[in-house]
Amino acid sequence: MSELPLVYFVCTGNACRSQMAEGWARALFGSHLQVASAGIQPTGLDPRATAAMAELGVDISAQVSKMLDPLLLARADLVITLCDDADQRCPTTPPQVRRLHWSVTDPATASGSPEQVSEVFRQVRDQLRLRIETLPFEFGQTWPLSHPPTGGLGHDRETL
Repeated sequence: MSELPLVYFVCTGNACRSQMAEGWARALFGSHLQVASAGIQPTGLDPRATAAMAELGVDISAQVSKMLDPLLLARADLVITLCDDADQRCPTTPPQVRRLHWSVTDPATASGSPEQVSEVFRQVRDQLRLRIETLPFEFGQTWPLSHPPTGGLGHDRETL
């Protein structure tokens, strides 16, 4: 049996976006993929990302913020950068490593009341789920979702 494809999510701090993406990929396709995340300058897992994911039944509380690993980067099948900074600063990957860039808002920079900031985290969480759901197509597959929706996303898909 061949080894499962490795998807590596990269952002600047490995605190929010890449952690949520890793959580979704594990929850939705963990039996079909190896998943990892890292940051250019790790800053620690943001508890607001953990809380937003927990609202939909995905536990990322055991994940830790990690520095980009050049060996993992070189053996990944797909590297997805989640912010423009990481896209520009991510080291060059070998030619066999596919690379995608998803420019996703950093929820850690949101301002306003605690509820307004939480809402930004939810929007990013939901946007990432929609993108993660397309991963099977990146590998020419149609894997079933391992983590069915829990009452749907908190937002209208048309606005994401």
